[in-house]
Amino acid sequence: MHKATVLTIDDDRDLQIVMRTYLENQGYQLMTAFSGAETLTKLDAAQPDIILLDLMLPDNDGLTLLTAIRAKTRAPVIVVSGKNETADKIVGLEMGADDYLTKPFEMRELSARIKAVLRRAAGEEKPADNDKDAPLAKAKRLGFNGWILDRQQYQLFDSGNAPSDLTTGEFKLLEALVMAPNRVLSREQLFELTRAGGKFDAYDRVIDTQVARIRKKLNDDPASPALIKTVRGVGYMFCGEAKAID
Repeated sequence: MHKATVLTIDDDRDLQIVMRTYLENQGYQLMTAFSGAETLTKLDAAQPDIILLDLMLPDNDGLTLLTAIRAKTRAPVIVVSGKNETADKIVGLEMGADDYLTKPFEMRELSARIKAVLRRAAGEEKPADNDKDAPLAKAKRLGFNGWILDRQQYQLFDSGNAPSDLTTGEFKLLEALVMAPNRVLSREQLFELTRAGGKFDAYDRVIDTQVARIRKKLNDDPASPALIKTVRGVGYMFCGEAKAID
């Protein structure tokens, strides 16, 4: 059975050979790029199902390239990097990576991460189980309370069509909430929805921090929020009027 097409972006040619050999043996099709410029050219010509991105490239900072990638494709991205500090991982996820794998790594782990992220991506593309919410799952843009969430541009626009300064991580969290109106989502569920393949830590406050930032940008009073309500001991619930625009 045909598996996904993987775009590997890394200037380490030896590692590229190893990844290609292993992943092709697993049934994947491979595209390769050794620089930022080559990556963008490849994405103009073809669309991979998943991208493996090194952060240290000869002509481009990986995080800057990640932003450019997100403008061209919704394919999930796994950062594969020698940067192993917690801060580096958080920034990578905040900028829109779906997972973060540090070098050196086992090829079996890489394969497992790819499978997990692809499963999550496939789930996001399926219509919602709730018939009422199915149009939301298919829509390219979602409207709520004077705001427009553009799922292709990864942008939030206000009633005057001015963009809001959401990070990609914040966008994905808000998208997950808006896609499940009037349903409580636990912090663990939100973590899984926005960071496929990641490991949830009950003591990690990243979801709470992001919700606080989103509320501020939505002008949603944290003392008495109307859009994103806290369900104590559980998680959060979106209470706005969500609708599919197109």
